[in-house]
Amino acid sequence: MLEELQRRHYSQATTQRYIRFVERFAQHFHSAPDRLGRQHIREYQAQLFTVQKLSPGTVTNHLCALRFFYIQTLKKPWSIADTPYPKKRHRLPTILSQQEVAQLIDAAPTAFYRTVLMTLYATGVRNAELTRLKISDVDSQRMVLHVQGGKGRQDRDVMLSPVLLEELRAHWRRLRKRSSVWLFPGNRWHSGEQPMDTKTPRHACQHAARRAGIKKKVYPHVLRHCFATHLLEAGADLHTIQILLGHHDLKETAIYLHLSQRHLHATASPLDVLVLKGRSQPER
Repeated sequence: MLEELQRRHYSQATTQRYIRFVERFAQHFHSAPDRLGRQHIREYQAQLFTVQKLSPGTVTNHLCALRFFYIQTLKKPWSIADTPYPKKRHRLPTILSQQEVAQLIDAAPTAFYRTVLMTLYATGVRNAELTRLKISDVDSQRMVLHVQGGKGRQDRDVMLSPVLLEELRAHWRRLRKRSSVWLFPGNRWHSGEQPMDTKTPRHACQHAARRAGIKKKVYPHVLRHCFATHLLEAGADLHTIQILLGHHDLKETAIYLHLSQRHLHATASPLDVLVLKGRSQPER
């Protein structure tokens, strides 16, 4: 299975997750996975829902891993009718106003966290993409930031804000020991030769939100949503935002139409045009 995932250029994170899910499936029945069939998969799917109380999205991820294993590794048929994917609940993501984003960044407990938050918001990169940014990815001549090996192993360029460029330069001067490769080095003093892990941006968001008194749940992907929504409100078109985010389908980007105040307020409610008797008068 590992060789097949690597041959098809699945990311390391997805590869490890798929292997882990298949291992859990086998452990549940105390049997090798190639000896288990459709009835076992249906029983396991029900157990994920009723016993483990997993969300529809997480159950779907387990089924995707098993489907890959049975079709690509064992070369066995797989019927969606036998093991239908659960329907996902479509929830609108949390969005911070521009004022709240400013409060979040200003409340960062350390200069390193402040730079991390500014980079997330200024570029819209994913958490994992942020941790893998290299020094060579900062192109101050063209004022772009190169995002290499993003979701789906796709490369893309995003804008490099002059404000962010100055912040990154200040960040680089502050480092005790500068990495030869990574823009955001790991370890406690940010001086390692490995990149920081994905927990660091999450901690930056949590600590800053708590200090800023923001009650909304803030994590790195929220700043990605804010990046897209605020761009849309400023007049950027959906296709441009799609390219900047690295979305394959415009439908993924269209969700921000539901979040943009400019688009929500552009259409009046039909209630506003009704002529009502005894309409309440505004208070003086």
